Amino acid sequence: MKNDQERPKMNKMTAPKPKTKRGVERRAKILAAAEQVIGEKGFAAASIADITRAADTALGTFYIYFSGKDELFRELVEDMGQATRSQAAERISHTTNRLEAERAGLEAYLMVIRERPMQYRIVEEARFVDPDAYRTYYMEFGQAYAEQLEAAVEKGELAPGNAEVRAWALMGIAKTLGERFVLWEDGADIDRIVTEAHKFICNGMAP
Repeated sequence: MKNDQERPKMNKMTAPKPKTKRGVERRAKILAAAEQVIGEKGFAAASIADITRAADTALGTFYIYFSGKDELFRELVEDMGQATRSQAAERISHTTNRLEAERAGLEAYLMVIRERPMQYRIVEEARFVDPDAYRTYYMEFGQAYAEQLEAAVEKGELAPGNAEVRAWALMGIAKTLGERFVLWEDGADIDRIVTEAHKFICNGMAP
């Protein structure tokens, strides 16, 4: 069997999804191992053998679930987008208005980066490894975010404005704060960071 370095890059073929509980669990275990291995080594240096060893899975078993490392990487990026949105949505569900939701969502995002730093690195690497997956990750996030902001304007919770521009500006704030204060700094006070950023989001910089 050819190793992953010999396989054509970004093969768009996909393996069928497992139908049994055991298959679903095995596939999830491979994805979790891939997140750690690719996050640490990078896409190019991480081999399928590295990933299957980390997942305590036979090399041949890998190809039951994934057509190659390319498909696995796309699945990782997609899974990370879903996980981030899900965690933010859970936090936001307990708020009473949009400005409260902005604070809760930012806090949730920074906590995801703290808990799963490899996720951030993999998504950033997708910019070069699989630009389509990278674009989809942020476009889907941005679209959902803009829709939420539009709904908040209709409820009178926000002043009118371009929802898409606002969504991407807020995403940029979250992304760079996560990099500077969570990835680059150990033990950062996330509550302090969120409080300061939230004041800026609500009030701007006008005196």
